[in-house]
Amino acid sequence: MPNYRKYLSPEVLSRISRLDLKARLIVEGFISGLHKSPFHGFSVEFAEHREYVPGDDIRHIDWKVYAKADRFYIKRYEEETNLKSYILLDSSESMRYSSNGMSKYEYGCHIAAALTFLLTRQQDAVGLVLFDNEIRKLIPPSSHPSMLKNLIDAVDAVAPGKKTRVAPVFHRLAEEIKRRGMIILISDLFVPVPELLKGLQHFKHRRHDVLLFHVMDPMEVNFDFKENTLFKGMEGYPDLLAEPRSLRKAYRSAVQRFITDVRRGSTAFRIDYNLIQTSESLGTALSSYLASRNRGRRGN
Repeated sequence: MPNYRKYLSPEVLSRISRLDLKARLIVEGFISGLHKSPFHGFSVEFAEHREYVPGDDIRHIDWKVYAKADRFYIKRYEEETNLKSYILLDSSESMRYSSNGMSKYEYGCHIAAALTFLLTRQQDAVGLVLFDNEIRKLIPPSSHPSMLKNLIDAVDAVAPGKKTRVAPVFHRLAEEIKRRGMIILISDLFVPVPELLKGLQHFKHRRHDVLLFHVMDPMEVNFDFKENTLFKGMEGYPDLLAEPRSLRKAYRSAVQRFITDVRRGSTAFRIDYNLIQTSESLGTALSSYLASRNRGRRGN
């Protein structure tokens, strides 16, 4: 039996439970009264007319307008919708790395569990995609409270161990997810930046709201190794014995360029970028981000 409390500490819940996570962009879905949608059905509130085109259901022709204008027009309606989110959790081999007792994958599981709790609590549907070089597990979005249990069962059953390739995963999902919603990516992003941004751009092209949680271990950022170290190769790379002090300056510079490139690309595509180190308190990091996002939404 999985220990669900290990992914949902009281400290995290106490910090995020007062904050709502809502899409900045317009989303599509079912009636809930929380989010406004441009999806035009024929059952809720009248929005506008548009000219009839072959294939339209003639039941929705406005005959009063036809009598006045001698042209066919269709009534369009606006409906209230709830949010559909997909959490994309990187389960590749590099996510196993840990210098402080908690791997990047475990930290990512905590983020996924906390957001699933928050989204289902506000009656929004959330799904899960576990991926490395392909989709390993896909749980369709649900707003049922059992979704949290399903997510934790799924992440506990996975042992990260393969190479990351985001292009085939992201492009497939962008084509398969028909309704606009929220895409939440949790990953260390150890892929070529152009490939990453191209995949994320595909989601934006589909008008999804995209949130990016960039999870890194503090040693990956600061490279504070002291003695000669055997660095274990992951995702197909060979092991490397090195003297870290001679590499530290160049390494840190390369990592900062990488982070800057991802951040700038995300900003250009209007993607929320959040760098979180596994040494940070998740409750503090998430509550700070959600509060900032809510302030930004009010300012829009």
